[in-house]
Amino acid sequence: MALLNVNIDHVATVRQARLTDEPDPVWAAAECELAGANGITVHLRQDRRHINDRDVRLLRDTVACKLNLEMSMAEPIVRIAEQLRPDQVTLVPEKRQELTTEGGLDCVRQKRRLAAVVRRMHARGIEVSTFITPEPEQVEASAQTGCDAVELHTGAYANARNERQAVRRIGELVEARDLGMELGLTVHAGHGLTYRNIGPVASIEGLCEFNIGHSIVSRAVLVGMRAATEQMIALIDKYSPA
Repeated sequence: MALLNVNIDHVATVRQARLTDEPDPVWAAAECELAGANGITVHLRQDRRHINDRDVRLLRDTVACKLNLEMSMAEPIVRIAEQLRPDQVTLVPEKRQELTTEGGLDCVRQKRRLAAVVRRMHARGIEVSTFITPEPEQVEASAQTGCDAVELHTGAYANARNERQAVRRIGELVEARDLGMELGLTVHAGHGLTYRNIGPVASIEGLCEFNIGHSIVSRAVLVGMRAATEQMIALIDKYSPA
């Protein structure tokens, strides 16, 4: 059965809108854990637009479940990960002007750099996942560079305009899952997943965990972080293969 990692970046986004000390993503993480989340995901961006260094230090000290650090392969961020030693890092592309992560990491083009970062993370006992589009060459490059897992970018599915497109995108995810498992990778999924569209993706057998943030934080504004997390877990449990 697939598990849920809650991305709490946008709790920090609300805080940074007023440059104050609330809401605190560390408290949000505790609420997610109390709701039964398997992990907490945060993205320490180079521009520190939401999650900052203080947040990741405190989260490393307080999160009892899995701590997944999304990050670019920029050298200053890699050094922070080596010092912080999260349970897992998920390597993502990063652009200064993007609203959120756009597309997947080009593991083929950045193969040499990726392999070097993987070796450094493994030396510190940190598992490595890459956030990739569900394309065979990206899955293969992730395996060839020593990654432990891949997170399949579900944005194309989430943005499908009709049922026919959605079915095709699900097929692409299934094919990438098959290849990832064949190559010995653990397969995760995330991006653009909501309470309305999680069903077909959660139904894919072999996906071990989902990283979901914006939709959960949005609902938390109305019902609270714990309840919003519990509701997403209930949907994943409902649709996951037995």
